[in-house]
Formats: sequence, C-alpha cells, structure tokens
Amino acid sequence: MSVALSLPSRTMLSGIGRRAGHVLIVISLLSVATFLMLELLPGNVVDAMLSDNARPEEIARLQRELGLDQPMHMRFLGWLGNALQGDLGTSPLSGEPVTAAIAHRLPVSIQLMIFAQVIALMIALPLGIWAGYRAGSPIDRWLSGGAFAVLAVPHFVLGLLLILLFAIWLRWFPATGYVPFGTDPLGGIRSLALPSLTLALVEAPIYMRLLRSDIASTLREEFITVARAKGLSDRHILIRHALRPSSFSLITVMGINVGHLIGGAVIIETLFALPGVGRLLIEAITKRDFVTLQGVVVFIGVSFVVVNLVVDAIYALLDPRVSDRHAR
Repeated sequence: MSVALSLPSRTMLSGIGRRAGHVLIVISLLSVATFLMLELLPGNVVDAMLSDNARPEEIARLQRELGLDQPMHMRFLGWLGNALQGDLGTSPLSGEPVTAAIAHRLPVSIQLMIFAQVIALMIALPLGIWAGYRAGSPIDRWLSGGAFAVLAVPHFVLGLLLILLFAIWLRWFPATGYVPFGTDPLGGIRSLALPSLTLALVEAPIYMRLLRSDIASTLREEFITVARAKGLSDRHILIRHALRPSSFSLITVMGINVGHLIGGAVIIETLFALPGVGRLLIEAITKRDFVTLQGVVVFIGVSFVVVNLVVDAIYALLDPRVSDRHAR
C-alpha cells in the first residue's frame, strides 16, 4: 500500500520539476528580450527620456545611470545580476527604486484581480452548470448568445457603461479612485466594485462556455448513468460527480487568463484611476521612464509564467493522470 501511494507522488514531483525547468528557460528568454527592449528602440534612449534643452552633464549622468557607457553584454550581466537580487533599477526621473514602486502598487492590482476572479466564478459557475445541464434547450441558447454578446464588448466600453449606470445614474459606487482596505474596508470594496465587475464580465463568459461544454460532456459518461440508476438527485450528481471532472479545463484557463487580466487591468486601472501596477506601466510609457517600464514588463512576465507553473501543479494534483502522461 505504501509503495502504491508513493509512486504517483514521485511521478507528480518529477513532472512538476520538468515544468519548473521549462519555466526557467522561459524566464531566461524573457529577461533577454526585455533587456533588449531598450537596445532596439529607435533613436537614442537618453534623448527620449530628457528634454531637448538638457545640458551635457545631465546627458552624461543619465548615460552612467543606465550603464550606456559600458558594452551591451556587460550591461546585461549587471542588470541580470541585480534583477536576480530583486533590484530592477531606479527610475532616473523620480529617483524611486522600481522594485519599491511595484511593491507599493502591487496590492491594489492583486486585490483587483482576486475580486474579478471571484465575481467571474460567481457568475460563471451556476450559469455554466445550468447551461450544461440543459444543453440544447432555449435557456442554453440564450445564455450562450448572451455570453458571446458580452465578449464582443471591449473592456473600456464595459467600464464606461458600468460607470454611467452604477456611478452616475444610481450613485451606488464611486466612479474613480481607490480607498485602502486598512483605512476603510467597506470603502475599499466599493472602490474596487466597478473595476472588478468590468474585468469579471469579460472573463465570466469564457468560463461559463467552457464549463457548460465540459458539464454537458461529463453528463453523458457511464458513471453518471450509474449514479442516476442509483436514484441520486440531479443536484447531487451535478455537484458531487460532474463538477470536479469538468473543472480541470476551467482551472487551466483561469491560470492562462491571468495574463489577460493583467492586460485588462492596465486599461481598467487607468480608466478608474486605481494606483496599481497597470497604471504604473502606463505612467512609465507616457513619461518615457524606460527603466521603470523595463522592470514592470519583467515583473509581469515572470508573474505570468510562475502562475502558470502553479496552475500546472494544481492540475496535476487534481488529475494525477496528467503527471503520468508527462512521465511517459
């Protein structure tokens, strides 16, 4: 018994280890591509960051800060070594370390994405289960049509519509701004309600359609027929027997959609004036702060890759057959 239990565990760890190795390769390629971002920009980076009236000493100082007086390979090794220690550089415009700027704004972005995922699941799970249970019915067609209609609307249009409805007409939530949870928890929830709902309305139709398809397929399996033959209720079968095997694809897509959420958060944080990482990225672009831009891009890319590794590990825990296939 103990041997039988230990073999899947070793196989699972081996599969996760191989994925971690792939992640290191991806992160290495990402770091090279991000560093080259400054090198491949047209024109002179220093001229882009400074005004036309900049004095020669200011230009020389910025060149030293950016390491432009060194060969490219030396700059890359120095930047990579600092990045591995958590130092993504210092903004030459504000003088603030990029890591500190990200850490200061990261809680806002994390709260926004968690709220959006929770709201999206609250919408998608019941509707997806219902549509899958009633596959082919008018209810299923109406839900599917509504999901495609919502998917066709861009983030910023949904955000503007929600601001018009809930902030201007009904006055239930503030249109813009952010209230820290530490000072006012209720105010913090209200300030994130509309931006979270905006992101959730884009993610929920994807989750609903995926879960609907998997539920409908699972309900045709033999073990579901056996469960019905035992006299179990439809609710019990849906929740206890059909939902778990139908949720594997949903979990994978949720991990992949982290990148989609980050991309949407860039627009939504700007639209709702939230001081998150997405807005920091926009500010770095508008101010031509390439050091901050480089650091934020690296952070977002590494976060996306790590989240997908975690999702793979969760997927393997839920369905050990995935690890067995990778092991072969």
